Amino acid sequence: MRRTAIAVIALLLLAVTAVRHPSADIRVITHQVGDPAPRQVTAAIDLGVMAFSLLITWTGKRFS
Repeated sequence: MRRTAIAVIALLLLAVTAVRHPSADIRVITHQVGDPAPRQVTAAIDLGVMAFSLLITWTGKRFS
């Protein structure tokens, strides 16, 4: 009975992770709205169980 319960729980956890890959999306947007080409850095780290995606943008030139 105990082995069956552990197997069912393991299968449920596997099904939950297979449905949607967990990921975090972090954005730091500091560029000005009128900037047609903001500078940006994008990074992504995928550890298999969890993933992080980071986007940082900024304005290169100051508008007067």
